[in-house]
Amino acid sequence: MVEPVKRRYNSTRRQQQARDNRDRILAAAHELFVDKGFGSTTIVEIAQAAGVAAETVYATFGNKPTLLHRAWDIAVGGDEQDVHVLERPEMRAVLGEPDLSARFTRFATTNTAIMRRTAQLRLAIQAAADTDPAAAALLAEIDRARLEAMGVHARAAAATGQLAVSEEECRDVLFATTDGSLWHNVVDRRGWSDERYATWLGRLWLAMLVDSSTGHA
Repeated sequence: MVEPVKRRYNSTRRQQQARDNRDRILAAAHELFVDKGFGSTTIVEIAQAAGVAAETVYATFGNKPTLLHRAWDIAVGGDEQDVHVLERPEMRAVLGEPDLSARFTRFATTNTAIMRRTAQLRLAIQAAADTDPAAAALLAEIDRARLEAMGVHARAAAATGQLAVSEEECRDVLFATTDGSLWHNVVDRRGWSDERYATWLGRLWLAMLVDSSTGHA
């Protein structure tokens, strides 16, 4: 009578161990890709940093490009939930803000948090893309997805009647300022805090994109 309970306990424990291993592998991979570069990082090094066997890494992710892709997805979302970034509560709150100035200010704060998680990894992917086809394909996918997301923001901004520019220009300005390079240059390289960067980015978007004659700026 006791045996089924024991088996369920062991199964639950194994599942938790597998999740813990997965989390450690992803964290180690992210750190090593940033520090050493994607091409220079080996599965063995990732396994050692995560405290698992190399076979565990292969069994969990299959290969290094798949691991890179999953590390990127988690960096964007902040967790392993399979929820598109535009459908996450913080971004739905941004898009639900009726005042465009307040919306861009809020978006700048949300985007800064995403940059904190993704900017350095994107730089690593970009550096690897010159010589690694898998990294190049991922970089192209990242930029396509970001352009599409900025298009959503631009359409929603245009619908408020508070834009000072065309919907297309709004999309392109948002796209140009959200790839992580600005954050890297002023936060990583010049020592700005995330709070200072978010304030600056919000003011930049307001100055460039919001029609002050609407009374909302």
